[in-house]
Amino acid sequence: MLFKINTLIDKVEKLKLAKKKIVFTNGCFDILHKGHFDYLRQSKSLGDFLIVGLNSDDSVKLLKGIYRPINNQNLRANNLTKLDYIDAVIIFTEQTPKKLIKLLLPDILTKGGDYKINQIVGSDTVTKNGGKVKILPHIKGYSTTDIINNQGKGLTGE
Repeated sequence: MLFKINTLIDKVEKLKLAKKKIVFTNGCFDILHKGHFDYLRQSKSLGDFLIVGLNSDDSVKLLKGIYRPINNQNLRANNLTKLDYIDAVIIFTEQTPKKLIKLLLPDILTKGGDYKINQIVGSDTVTKNGGKVKILPHIKGYSTTDIINNQGKGLTGE
């Protein structure tokens, strides 16, 4: 389900009162692929309620260049909401989800294995509030950039 910030904050507060574990991750999720599916499923397995922070079109352009995103934010959000292991999707317009993480204070923050803890935006906020940061294994051979660069040659993964 696609959420607005105030509705999501209310939902998170109720879930925390019910002692549910909130997991947060974020990304562009421009062209969904096996790496994304596995990573998001693993994120969900760490808690009760998975929130995906989705970069807006403008923030993707800042991060990835003028030819991205391939799919607009509404389509990307819609695709993510169709995955039954994602409980909430929220689009953020800033370059990073730092403000969003401060508002939601998830119990667990996840990121893919191509990051180190000190590179993960919001890790300090989460750990200061008693939460954990989990770096999940990077699934080699799968990335949106590789898909774009291979222009239809396909990815086989490893």
